[in-house]
Amino acid sequence: MTENSPSLSAEQGRSAVLAFALLRGAVAAGLGLGSIAVLVLALWISSPTSDSSIGGAFHAAAGLWLLAHGAELIRADTLSGVPAPVGLVPLLLAVVPVWLVHRAARDALVSDEERPALAAEGAFVMVVGGYLLVGAAVACYGWDGPLSVHPPSLLFPSAVVVAGAAAAGVWTAAGRPVGPLPSWAPVSLHEALGRSRFRECAGTVCRSAAAGVTVLLGGGALLVAVALVWHAQPAQHSFVQLSGDWAGRVAVFLLALVLVPNAAVWGAAYGLGPGFALGTASTVTPLAFSGRPALPGFPLLAAVPAAGPGTALNWSAVAVPVAAGVTVAWFTVRGAAPSHAAPEEAWSLRETALAAALGAVGCGAGTAVLAAAAGGPLGTRALAEFGPVWWLTGAAALVWTALLGVPGALLLRAWRLRERGGVAWWRVGAVPVTAEGEEAAYVAGASGVAAPGKAAEGESVSESGEASPESSSGGRRWWQRSGRRGGDEAAGPVPGDESAPSAGSPESTPVAASLAVGTASAPAAPAARMPAPDEGLAPYDFLPTGPWHERTARPEEAGPSGTEDPSS
Repeated sequence: MTENSPSLSAEQGRSAVLAFALLRGAVAAGLGLGSIAVLVLALWISSPTSDSSIGGAFHAAAGLWLLAHGAELIRADTLSGVPAPVGLVPLLLAVVPVWLVHRAARDALVSDEERPALAAEGAFVMVVGGYLLVGAAVACYGWDGPLSVHPPSLLFPSAVVVAGAAAAGVWTAAGRPVGPLPSWAPVSLHEALGRSRFRECAGTVCRSAAAGVTVLLGGGALLVAVALVWHAQPAQHSFVQLSGDWAGRVAVFLLALVLVPNAAVWGAAYGLGPGFALGTASTVTPLAFSGRPALPGFPLLAAVPAAGPGTALNWSAVAVPVAAGVTVAWFTVRGAAPSHAAPEEAWSLRETALAAALGAVGCGAGTAVLAAAAGGPLGTRALAEFGPVWWLTGAAALVWTALLGVPGALLLRAWRLRERGGVAWWRVGAVPVTAEGEEAAYVAGASGVAAPGKAAEGESVSESGEASPESSSGGRRWWQRSGRRGGDEAAGPVPGDESAPSAGSPESTPVAASLAVGTASAPAAPAARMPAPDEGLAPYDFLPTGPWHERTARPEEAGPSGTEDPSS
């Protein structure tokens, strides 16, 4: 319904387009409210023991919809007669309205040939305005119901959440641009934003921070799952105790399902160290479960550890922040030293460390926001504090990811560059050979012959002016080169044969190098090392250079075959 809309002609003007954007926001709010109302009505109809009217069901649906936006509800029907606040927001339930307003703002800027384009500011204001109008009407409807809304919470965080989702939708429709900055921003910041390296670093920081938060949530969910399996019997007992019939069990199951993201955040806070509060007088951390908890009967709360000091099994929860720190380091190095880039294109140590530190800051900020949204009061007195403390959880996430992410990113960067440097990192004098220049490196490094009369590097010049081989680390030996396949692999120098060429002599080079040497003859060499069976060798690589070689090396200069006198 938010995508398909009636066509508007360009002549209807800007006012009609703005009204259409306002309608989009109202439709998005109505879809979210309607989905929750249908679910509540289905549970109300299927419950045989319901003592409320259909008006009470509608009031409950309105209260749940406002609670999904972060509004704090006031429950008037309590055993003590004192109204109790309900501020624990089911995070999975909040995904629906946030997604709807995001799509409404994004689709309002979709260009269409049948209607004029709408500015981003106009789309944002009208979509948010239409959504908040429906929210105000729902708040007025539920004012005298069993779940009324606390008025200040309608502005913060409810209106802020709606505005943030709409702004994200407008930014998505514009292509997620970075900039331009406002005119009052410093000139240095404008210049930095214009550089591609700055934008690349900003993208890497955002990805590493998001990956760190994701790993923390995944690790927290894993801790909760393991704890539920460990305490399966208490969780089952609590589930059966809360629900007498199948309709009640479905309601309890759905409530536990929408609270699963909250439990994941609580598990992440537990692994980080600060833990979470179960009332004003109880705190659960890996070190200890202290105080007297105010635990209402609920299956997810049956997974909390046993009271008392923590054991080695509880301390193993620190693997969650360790994994988050390693993830931040890994995503930082993926941008600092990509696998496809040359070593000189890698970031410096300072840039890598700064990007990892900023990723840790983003991870801490995201964790703090989620911790603030995952907790809240469930009543008065003992239940006034329920869930993790947001600033402690965010600070712990920042410390863990910074202490592990920054040095981890530097170490991973050094390892990647070491792998890319090849043997040049550990072997002095070695020349790394690339795939394009392998043959050139062999000819220049193995033969070492640049011109007639010059000795190769690592060779000494004898009294007759000829080069003699010596042991040297420079240059490749003839047995290090894989020869051609398909030739006579058995052909090669015979050990002890004085006509066999020595390693490093001009005769051990290809024909091009031996032609450059000319008629220089090599002295007798000691026994040559036989090549490995899998190294193909061409016979002409070991032919001696004599006067007849100059005539037969080139086909155009060769004489008639079989007509020359061998004695000549």
